[in-house]
Amino acid sequence: MTALRSGRASVDPLALLDVGPLLLLAFLPSVVLALGPVIASRRWGAGPKHDFGWLPTARDVKVGLACGVLALAAGYLLNLLVLGIYGVDRVSDSPLTDLAEGVDENETIWLVLAMLIVVVVTPLAEELLIRGSLWNALEYHRLPQWVILVLTAVVFAYVHGEPTRTVALLGQGLAIGLARMRTGRVGASLVAHAANNLPAALLLLTGS
Repeated sequence: MTALRSGRASVDPLALLDVGPLLLLAFLPSVVLALGPVIASRRWGAGPKHDFGWLPTARDVKVGLACGVLALAAGYLLNLLVLGIYGVDRVSDSPLTDLAEGVDENETIWLVLAMLIVVVVTPLAEELLIRGSLWNALEYHRLPQWVILVLTAVVFAYVHGEPTRTVALLGQGLAIGLARMRTGRVGASLVAHAANNLPAALLLLTGS
């Protein structure tokens, strides 16, 4: 990737990648999360389309957008609460914010790709794992729906690895999970998750 961007035939393999590729590399762990559910569903299940319902229907879009707006409101209010309790100095930004600031105006393509990953790829990966495989497993063991909603929201909050945003992520996880609970499909929670991530993706893009 560095060779293509620099226009040179050879690049020092020990040299650090530019900030643009590093920005995309930061999303790799989240993307890998989707491999387990997809492989397992293809090998032992009926396939992701049947097992998870990951292709949104018209109803999924309607419910998902409503829950996505609810997730945004919950995240905003809970973040304000945390800021009020701990103060701005003790609440850190996402590491992606620092990476995005290192991308200059001529490298906007990397931010556009990162935006697409934030809105589409990462939500798909996380939803397949948390509100796909994990949700189905908990349903198999006949846990009440509200217990599944709370447990998956807790996992959703902690899988992000951002301690100062855990409370807000928990609230957002509950709202996104509500879409899954109302429809029984990952497609709805995927739409909700994408809608929730869209403002952050736009800020990532304009932050350059």
